[in-house]
Amino acid sequence: MEGHIISASSKAEDLFSVCMALHELLNKLPVTARSRDYPGLRIEDGNVVDTEYSGPILEQVIAENTVIKTTPQSGTYRGIPVVVAPLRTREGEAFGAIGVVDITGIFDLATLMEHQSEILKQVCGKDPCPLPKERISSKR
Repeated sequence: MEGHIISASSKAEDLFSVCMALHELLNKLPVTARSRDYPGLRIEDGNVVDTEYSGPILEQVIAENTVIKTTPQSGTYRGIPVVVAPLRTREGEAFGAIGVVDITGIFDLATLMEHQSEILKQVCGKDPCPLPKERISSKR
């Protein structure tokens, strides 16, 4: 019987089966992972594109042992929202991390609403804009 053990010293090939399964489950969203001691892998479009992968958020998650939802300022996914979670022992110690591109972060509703309000204030002079039946002069 074939099996895999994921640990702090796992290498890319050890992480492959779990990462590929997540990639498939998430409709081929990019998936990255690494162990505490070794770089891991990056999967995109059904293929492993890097077997020596590490990223700043993967490393931060392992160090802080917490889930991080952010937009990286450096690395392969710079400027793209990601969510990364630690792989933990039963005792709660982080021994690795796995992450995906965060499609919910791309459509941050609160930020969108904030920007919409500012745009309406710029265009109409106030928020909400006057209704279409109101006089044009009331828009300024």
